[in-house]
Amino acid sequence: MRLLRIALFFLPGIVLAADPASAGRPNIIFIMADDLGWADVAFHGGNAPTPHLDRLAREGLELAQHYVAPVCSPTRTGLMTGRCWSRFGVTSPQNERALPWSTVTLPRVLQAAGYTTALTGKWHLGSLPAQGPNHFGFDHSYGSLAGGVSPYGHRYKKGAFVETWHRNEKLIVETGHVTDLITNEATRWIEAQGPAPFFLYVPFTAVHLPIKEPTEWVARVPAGVRGDVGRHYAASVMHLDDAVGRIMSVLEKTGRRQNTLVVFTSDNGGSTVENNDPSYPDDECPSGKLTGNNQPWRGKKGDLYEGGTRVPTIVSWPGRAKPGKVSTPVHITDWVPTLAALTNYRAAGDLKWDGASLLPLLTAHTALPDRPLYGVAPGWHARSLRFGSWKLVVSAEGSNASIELFDLATDASEKNNLAALQPERVQKMQAMLARAAARDRDALPND
Repeated sequence: MRLLRIALFFLPGIVLAADPASAGRPNIIFIMADDLGWADVAFHGGNAPTPHLDRLAREGLELAQHYVAPVCSPTRTGLMTGRCWSRFGVTSPQNERALPWSTVTLPRVLQAAGYTTALTGKWHLGSLPAQGPNHFGFDHSYGSLAGGVSPYGHRYKKGAFVETWHRNEKLIVETGHVTDLITNEATRWIEAQGPAPFFLYVPFTAVHLPIKEPTEWVARVPAGVRGDVGRHYAASVMHLDDAVGRIMSVLEKTGRRQNTLVVFTSDNGGSTVENNDPSYPDDECPSGKLTGNNQPWRGKKGDLYEGGTRVPTIVSWPGRAKPGKVSTPVHITDWVPTLAALTNYRAAGDLKWDGASLLPLLTAHTALPDRPLYGVAPGWHARSLRFGSWKLVVSAEGSNASIELFDLATDASEKNNLAALQPERVQKMQAMLARAAARDRDALPND
């Protein structure tokens, strides 16, 4: 790992901060759920108790309009790079390497500022060991190189990438439930850290299919939750919440809580597809539709509507992040410039970030100026652009092409298409969308 860390400082765009070990820089933990819907959490009316997340939301800062991609690999691309996933040609879940080798990723930015970096969980930006997290700025990595895995076998879909469970890009075999294994690794890693600031990225596989929860967790589900899959889904949400609580507990135990910035979010909205997907090795998971809940928003995982892209998001940073709730639209690509600003990172050149620093919003609830927030659906089938309260959704060309315009200030559920009534606004927003789309595929991993 030491050679990788030395090499990163010669990457284009990396400049080492003047005092990388300076006291006061917070530790950073970024927790990402998988396919967690807006109303899957209790603080949004969910049917499963989530006391740890409820407390974080109550005592911390909720970002009520935090946008991600409609599916997993694109969101992870945006988080790692500060750029829209489409710049890298990534629009769908993929096992191919997503990023050029020289990409200035979030962990590389933080390494340059003196941080130790780790990932425990799901990578899905290159599913071969030679394309794993350690090649893109993580000192330590563990979990699934590919996507969601079977809960006990920890295997991905049948095929070339089925064996995917690893530690530092070496495939391993372990026993235990996937949520527990990811949490155990995260807490052990935190406990092992010394005085240097750290960045820990914890992308859980919960509540991604196939779901099968331990008996003790299903037994804790409220009696009113019906159906085999429904009860396992609620148990998965509760298990995830407990995992977050365990991470927060070890921060308290090690005296790091006050100096740690914690972000919790989801990679996309909830899903309602079949749980017992036959493409995964059999863990004898219950059959039936997932019960992901995105209400009151329209749509689900895979859609550019709010249900696919607006996800529950909490920031907890004692004494620094101002508690409450803010409704300024923010984006997954904002976290690289935010954490770069927080750690005084200086880029050697233009890294073409699409995101903006959220520090004024986090610390003082200072709203950001209106700006275009661009999105691309799986397979390039649709694009969206949010500007102010207005949102344009344009489907791909062809017989099913359509243009939809919504005013989210009065119609957050996207029920009323105003495109025919607002032709001038549509024209202006189409021009903005075209400018955003012009930079697509400008960083393809062809090296």
